[in-house]
Amino acid sequence: MIGFDLPELDITDQEEARRLVDESNASVVINAAAYTAVDQAEENRDLAFLVNRDGVARLALACLEVGAGLIHVSTDYVFDGKSKRPYLETDPISPLGVYGRSKAAGDQNLREILAEHIIVRTAWLCGFHGDNFVKTMLRLGKERDEIRVVSDQYGCPTFAADLADGLLQIALALRKDSGQAWGTYHYCGAGVTSWYDFAAEIFRMAKKYDTFPARLIPIPTEEFPTLAKRPSYSVLDCGKIKKQFEVRIRNWQDGLAEMLERLFTLPK
Repeated sequence: MIGFDLPELDITDQEEARRLVDESNASVVINAAAYTAVDQAEENRDLAFLVNRDGVARLALACLEVGAGLIHVSTDYVFDGKSKRPYLETDPISPLGVYGRSKAAGDQNLREILAEHIIVRTAWLCGFHGDNFVKTMLRLGKERDEIRVVSDQYGCPTFAADLADGLLQIALALRKDSGQAWGTYHYCGAGVTSWYDFAAEIFRMAKKYDTFPARLIPIPTEEFPTLAKRPSYSVLDCGKIKKQFEVRIRNWQDGLAEMLERLFTLPK
């Protein structure tokens, strides 16, 4: 495995992407780069599309030149959240905001440029590194007396370590035999919850390590306005990826427990 991040690789730079993909002699490339600031994307449309649409196209062209397959991480935000059942890969998309539209455009660019691709849509991603909902709740739990959390948006928390394992398993499978595996897949943690119930579980588990005096208050979406509209239902059906690649998908609570253990016990 060879890993690149900024500043070594900027996927919006065609020549840089081509050079590094070529020099790495990769058989499979995994693209986890994206502009993911959902609200800021509403005010930074050009940058969001530069990274999420154009950057994917340039990486796909680089892979096409060297004959490498591309695994690309996408999002539940390509859907509008109006479904009453978990979304299938074949369901029509209808993104609500700039972030979702830019990601959908990148997915389409990839499909048109490179046949040998895997698109993995994921949702509610959290992890040990970077900013995310779990870390925000833990911080607010110390800073505030009460925390108001939306209770009418539903999804499947997904933990970065689990997703990474799944992507690597797919990459290894593609190296052995791609067969008919190319296409679009869904991967998220098993089990459905709301943001409010997710927050409640975070604090319940975190009590093992520390005290959090804040009181949780459930609120409807309209009481927590944001620049970007969120899908109210972001549950993804992951049956296809489990069948094709035998990828293990564990309950989101197990991923949360592991993340909290790392946050509270590993050196900062």
